[in-house]
Amino acid sequence: MHAVVLREHGGLDKLVYETDFPTPAAGAGEVVLRVRASSLNYHDVFTRRGMPGIKIPFPVVIGLDVVGEIAEIGGGVTEWSVGDRVLVDPINRVEGGLMGETVNGGLAEYCRAKAHQLIRIPDAISFEQAAALPVAYGTALRMVRTIGKISAGEKVLILGASGGVGVCAVQLAKLAGAYVIAAAGSEEKGRRLKELGADEIILYTQEDFLKVIQERHGKPHRRRGGAKGGIDAVVNFTGGDTWVKSLRALSLGGRLLTCGATAGYAPTEDIRFIWTFELQILGSNGWEPDDIRTLFDLVASGQLKALVDKTYPLTEAREALRVIEDREVFGKVVVTP
Repeated sequence: MHAVVLREHGGLDKLVYETDFPTPAAGAGEVVLRVRASSLNYHDVFTRRGMPGIKIPFPVVIGLDVVGEIAEIGGGVTEWSVGDRVLVDPINRVEGGLMGETVNGGLAEYCRAKAHQLIRIPDAISFEQAAALPVAYGTALRMVRTIGKISAGEKVLILGASGGVGVCAVQLAKLAGAYVIAAAGSEEKGRRLKELGADEIILYTQEDFLKVIQERHGKPHRRRGGAKGGIDAVVNFTGGDTWVKSLRALSLGGRLLTCGATAGYAPTEDIRFIWTFELQILGSNGWEPDDIRTLFDLVASGQLKALVDKTYPLTEAREALRVIEDREVFGKVVVTP
């Protein structure tokens, strides 16, 4: 089969389009999908580069998010039929492992998956929309709703708002009734975030987001009972030099929500702000299968947009990962074998 294969860590050149990669066969408790779409995430960039403490079984086909039609069914699988439209929950919650990392993922014509990882795609959802949801939107749902408990009337700053997690976080915060401040890298991305529902835009490439927050919403105060200044929550999955500034932007009792660290996982810390302003730092990791079903309902009802910015054929998967790495995307990037 045709597949994009990683045989060693390194740059984009290590992703190689191959025309004779072995086609998988379904074993007991497994199915083989004819892949119809696979969306890429920044995690795929980390997989290509290599991550400390995570061993990749080379060669591997990357791509965490996989959707398609069942082409073959293995022994013992009775609840699915050939032709069913399905999404693969990227996390194997029984044996462990992750699609596109410990087992072959979606950048191929066919993909093998455990039957217990399958979720049926509603008729109203396209393959491209479904592929956009698991990792990015699932992560955002858990972080904003389950862990962060963003609610009506709160002021929320979302860093990295134009990426896959960010565009979902903006929409979910608005659905909750929050006042959404979105950080964007360009005026065009800011315009699109406004169209998506953001109430306010900060162009972080042109201005210091902390200074802007303090000018527009006041400096936080430690005094209880008075005007507190600052904002109620920051969504920060970038880390790096945005970390302490995020803490300093928070009001008394504010919450910093994090699910990643694309700009650096070991930032300078200043714990004085944490105790002085009684801040909460809330980590969120992954999603649950029911989160994906909730996302299906939200997209099907029109309450949530599964934003696919760019679609590439399998032969251009290397370019698809490049635009994610270089942050030249608004929403999700999908590869269609």
